[in-house]
Amino acid sequence: MKKTVLAIALFFSVLATQAQTKSVPTPTPDKSDDQESLAKDYLSQIMHVAVSATSNMKLFDFVYEWIGTPYRFGGGTKKGIDCSGFTKQLYSQVFNVDIKRNSRDIFSMVSPVKKDELKEGDLVFFKIHSRSISHVGIYLGNNRFAHASSKGVAVSSLDDDYYSRYFYKGGRVLSAFRKELLGSGSENETMGDENPGE
Repeated sequence: MKKTVLAIALFFSVLATQAQTKSVPTPTPDKSDDQESLAKDYLSQIMHVAVSATSNMKLFDFVYEWIGTPYRFGGGTKKGIDCSGFTKQLYSQVFNVDIKRNSRDIFSMVSPVKKDELKEGDLVFFKIHSRSISHVGIYLGNNRFAHASSKGVAVSSLDDDYYSRYFYKGGRVLSAFRKELLGSGSENETMGDENPGE
């Protein structure tokens, strides 16, 4: 009888000890949140943009898919594209905004933005070996911008000597032009820009 009582007591003490040491399972985070976080980390490392600045994943995914696409004057596909063609494609697919096809014409659609006030998705304009605007790119954050240069679609820094020298202005597409484009259905189809940059 004593042995049975002792065995039962021992059994319950083992159960109590296991219950105390057993950890409460923590809820696992949503896999989609993990994947988005990993994607943000990866893209921000590749493009050298702080994760905190990476709020528009659609923008960064689009840029990543086009990186390395060769430059072609007047081009608009992954076989070859120029700076204004790339900008037009990006604005259409990421922001659902139909902009003009030439960097000078695109500049006519924006309100100027100072370099230190640029936000993700703003446009950056350059006068490369020219008195008029000849190159355009899309600002990503951390002074980085995506564009179709003569070396192909790439992410560059506004702090680079080359781009710093030729930087003209930043710009934000005016809401008035967005409405006008949606209403008119017509646009200037002038192809290409003169100097795509390095």
